[in-house]
Amino acid sequence: MQLTVWTYEGPPHVGAMRVATGMKGLHYVLHAPQGDTYADLLFTMIERRKARPPVTYTTFQARDLGSDTAEIFKTACKEAVERFDPQAIIVGASCTAELIQDDPGGLAKTLDLNVPVIPLELPSYQKKENWGASETFFQLVRGLAGGRTPEEKPEGAPKTCNILGPTALGFRHRDDVTEITRLLGTLGVEVNVVAPMGATPHDLTRLPNADFNVVLYPEVAGQAAQWLKRTFGQPIVSTVPMGVNATRQFVREVAELVGADPEPVIAQADERLSWYSLSIDSNYLTGKRVFIFGDATHAIAAARIAEHELGFKVCGLGTYSREFAREVRAAAKEYGIEALITDDHLEVEDAIVAAQPELVLGTQMERHIAKRLRIGCAVISAPVHVQDFPARYSPFMGFEGANVIFDSFVHPLVMGLEEHLLGMFREDFEFNDDAQASHLAALHAGAKHETIEIPEAQTAPDDKTQDVVANGSVAASFGSPSWTDDAELELKKIPFFVRGKARRNTERFAAEQGVNPITIETLYDAKAHYGR
Repeated sequence: MQLTVWTYEGPPHVGAMRVATGMKGLHYVLHAPQGDTYADLLFTMIERRKARPPVTYTTFQARDLGSDTAEIFKTACKEAVERFDPQAIIVGASCTAELIQDDPGGLAKTLDLNVPVIPLELPSYQKKENWGASETFFQLVRGLAGGRTPEEKPEGAPKTCNILGPTALGFRHRDDVTEITRLLGTLGVEVNVVAPMGATPHDLTRLPNADFNVVLYPEVAGQAAQWLKRTFGQPIVSTVPMGVNATRQFVREVAELVGADPEPVIAQADERLSWYSLSIDSNYLTGKRVFIFGDATHAIAAARIAEHELGFKVCGLGTYSREFAREVRAAAKEYGIEALITDDHLEVEDAIVAAQPELVLGTQMERHIAKRLRIGCAVISAPVHVQDFPARYSPFMGFEGANVIFDSFVHPLVMGLEEHLLGMFREDFEFNDDAQASHLAALHAGAKHETIEIPEAQTAPDDKTQDVVANGSVAASFGSPSWTDDAELELKKIPFFVRGKARRNTERFAAEQGVNPITIETLYDAKAHYGR
């Protein structure tokens, strides 16, 4: 067993919680010990939901293991139905409770409850969060829509579809649903049900009434959509509308299903990515190396957009979604690279260091890695943090989503270029390390230089003093240390836009330590020193 600090996915019961929390009128009775209630915080703190998830935990304790834990579950189940009055309940066990081998589904059936009971079998030690969400949604759809007969529609009635896949804690799911609903409306398509997010168990019984299904997140809804296709003959729109080209393809695919003309919708699209990516500013970024890692849907889409719509070079592509490894490998092959399939963030960090990208697109994990390596980065996929649930409208899908993607992918590089320019002109009177921002010039004008004594061991041989400006920054007065050839070569491996800062930090460190010349070891000692 390996202890880990970070993980891309939680156990499968967390996936079931994402489905239950996204829905209304559904309650989840989870056989779990004290301590497993931590998952509530994911929804209330990270997603900032107004209410805690609709989950009842049995919260048995160590002393209960010698008695009848099955009776504890049955009591909790009955009380949950009486208190919350749900339209349906799902029942299951957490990874810890799975070890005591109670049967929540069988126990709930003995209670003769007056609501549908959907038992979940989620093997916690073989599967993970996204699989748990997919299995839970599939069991709900099959249990509640199975055996239904689609309603007859009057002639000439508008075409309808279901939007499947959005859940609680999903990356930009809330705004993606709004954007795609609006896009479908321009084609005259009405949305029958959005599920799981916002749907009730009763809504799931109406799924067969739609003419087709739109699957936004195959990780969650692919299995349920395939079952609906087999059972009710509902076609699936397979294009995930992320990026300009994919959104146009999505519009054409839907238009073909409903017999509409897609071109007016495409022509009137209010997207700016296409023009911005052709501008002179963006041309400076052509060929930038980008490393991409996330769930399969977002990683594949981000790679396609980066390579074909923004002119970047994909130098790394991977996913933690093992169930979609085949799709990611096929995508990576198009870019002449080998896909990275792993859930070990340390392995991802090693791959990033080896690829030497100038931009990292990933999860919150990769954001931390890129920050440590001082590489521009953007979050494109779950797992998420509070910043991924902005108060503003910020979809990743549809034409407006393409605009958001342009900002997310390009601005980190632009900021990196700005830092590079500052590094180039660091000796300039206006941009040197001691210069204040121009709008602070009036305040800085009164700053006086002071001279302090420093220990002889920390000075260059001929310098006993160094200037320190009033705000504490050092203006080294002794000459810069020299660099060995090997150290210069190693320095050039650092991305260009942080290379100047790395050189300054290393020379500052060498001066403080009395080291001359600077070797490779000095370079990494300085990196460790300032990285603490």
